[in-house]
Amino acid sequence: MAYTNALSAYRETRIKTASQGQLIIMLYDEAIKQLDHSLDIMSKNRSGRQNPGSIEAVGKGILKTQEIITELMVSLDFDQGGEIAKNLFSLYSWFNQQLLEANISHDVRRVLIVRNQINDLRGAWTETVAKNTVDMRGRAEAGINIAG
Repeated sequence: MAYTNALSAYRETRIKTASQGQLIIMLYDEAIKQLDHSLDIMSKNRSGRQNPGSIEAVGKGILKTQEIITELMVSLDFDQGGEIAKNLFSLYSWFNQQLLEANISHDVRRVLIVRNQINDLRGAWTETVAKNTVDMRGRAEAGINIAG
């Protein structure tokens, strides 16, 4: 019980102290995790007959991913993001449409396409966050002169 509480507190602190870029990466990580879980269940169920339990589990993973994508959509800043924000909004809308259709038809290919593209976006965000962190550290170090 104490371990569960400590883990929960750690996760909560990690989220509360994360930068915006880190939060986006966390959302991508969770979306990938959910899609991987759904893909795993779908690949194990190649018999042609759908197990009601697997249908529900796959649906939950895809729905959770759609909720994450919707959260990413509403967090876009079109004033500052300009064309990039518009393009991401279109891409996120397409993701949700593909996942909706994949959930209905249990189309592994569609889920895999969305999963791989989310992973590509995650990689781009990871590079951007890392670069900005290095840039900010360089500026902070250059701006402090304790010698006078």
